[in-house]
Amino acid sequence: MAYSTTVQRHKTREVGVGDHVVGGDNPIWVQSMTTTDTFDAEATLAQILRLEEAGCEIVRVTVPKKEDVAAIGYIRQKIRIPLIADIHFDYRMALACMDAKTPDGKRAVDKVRINPGNIGGRKRYEEVIRKARDTGTPVRVGVNSGSLEEDLIDKYGFPCPEAMVESALRHIEIAEGLGFHDMIISLKASHVPTALECYTLFAQKSDYPTHVGITEAGSREYGTLKSAAGIGAILLRGIGDTIRVSLLGDPVPEIAAGFDILRACDRRVTRPEVVACPTCGRLDIDLERIVAEVEERMKGLSNPLRISILGCLVNGFGEAKEADLGIAAGSGKGVIFKRGVPIRNVLEADMVDALWEEVMRFEEDTPPLESYVAKQQQKEAKKSALPVIG
Repeated sequence: MAYSTTVQRHKTREVGVGDHVVGGDNPIWVQSMTTTDTFDAEATLAQILRLEEAGCEIVRVTVPKKEDVAAIGYIRQKIRIPLIADIHFDYRMALACMDAKTPDGKRAVDKVRINPGNIGGRKRYEEVIRKARDTGTPVRVGVNSGSLEEDLIDKYGFPCPEAMVESALRHIEIAEGLGFHDMIISLKASHVPTALECYTLFAQKSDYPTHVGITEAGSREYGTLKSAAGIGAILLRGIGDTIRVSLLGDPVPEIAAGFDILRACDRRVTRPEVVACPTCGRLDIDLERIVAEVEERMKGLSNPLRISILGCLVNGFGEAKEADLGIAAGSGKGVIFKRGVPIRNVLEADMVDALWEEVMRFEEDTPPLESYVAKQQQKEAKKSALPVIG
């Protein structure tokens, strides 16, 4: 069901990254980063293939030394998704990556990520930008609160949002002066309110696409929650063209977390969303079992349904009506709703099978959720669009 409140996406320019296009009306892509030594090509490739299987859409590898550059061509030829070279400190690695080729002669990297605060100053930054311009390689300019330029720290006293945005705009201006515009910007901070303010302020001043994440988010459990709070808040302001949930350890769980954040914020719904009422003393069906069985059956589906399963009759009827498909149940029986209309009475024992049947029928005779959301966004576009300055 379409909700009356939609978030208008901040309009950004488009930047091609491999066979993906970042920005504009294109999907908000979910990306990750390997944890292996890149020069260990087989281990890095194995991890990327696991990320691909989990749904990763863009992947980044670190390239701190020549041995890593030598491996990236082999890795790129073996994977399906765009490959980003992550550069810190040694600008020569960025130059080498942009010259690197796969064994069959194609470009080895689809984008280079540099941190202007640790690349070695303006002259080296300009050299990287010229190379990117001449080779047609897009660049992510990654401003980070932990490595802001010294003159900005002197000016503002600490890495505040204003300082970070000034750094980003400064490096955009330098690149544009060299005739280069294929940039994606990130403004990473570990402090969630700082990150939120950075991206909000930047969106008011620029139309370059942004990569969104909370840096140094932490362990899997807390890092996921912290990233959901930060990335979610930014997405709900209409900002963000790619995202990464940065977690300690195996990067594969980052992918599911990223898609869940997008789905919860209604920014990109790629599979059904199953919601349920909280457990309380009014509950008189085995809701936990029913929800678990429904979620298991929904695995692998890509239709963007919102399915609501309510286990009591106090609020259930009203809340079930708000979903594409919903069940309001109590005392061993319930009612299935389809977009607000009751369509079927069911017993508790038959609820999962009955709901599954309705899910299978849904796409046959009902326009997808995305069309409803698109119509709402068109209606509200003029009211809620973020201003772009410059």
